[in-house]
Amino acid sequence: MEDSLLLRLTGKMPLFCILDFLVENKGLDFTKKDIARGAEISKASLFNYWSELEERGIVKVTRKFGKTRLYTLNTESLLTQKILELEAALIRQAMLDHQKHTVKKKEVALAA
Repeated sequence: MEDSLLLRLTGKMPLFCILDFLVENKGLDFTKKDIARGAEISKASLFNYWSELEERGIVKVTRKFGKTRLYTLNTESLLTQKILELEAALIRQAMLDHQKHTVKKKEVALAA
C-alpha cells in the first residue's frame, strides 16, 4: 500500500505511523493492539509513544469494558487540530499539483 501524504512528509517513524493511522480512521475507536496492527508497528513501539500521546491529549478513551479500553483521536485537542490542518494542507497541495500536471499534459498534447 502506498504511504499517505503525511507519512511521505514525515517519514515512517512509529510515532507518525500511529498518528497517520488515527487520522485516517478519525471517529473510530480501537484497542492499543488494533492501533499497533493498523499502524504496522510493534506493540513495543506503540507503548514507547503512548503515554506521550495521552498526556498531550492527542488520544482519548472512548469506551471501557473489563480491562479493555478503546481509544480514538481526540479531535478537541489543539495539537490534534493542527495535525488535521497539516493533513488538509497536504491534500490541497497534492490536488493543486495534480491539476497543474494534468493541465501541462493537455498543453503538450495540444501542441503536438
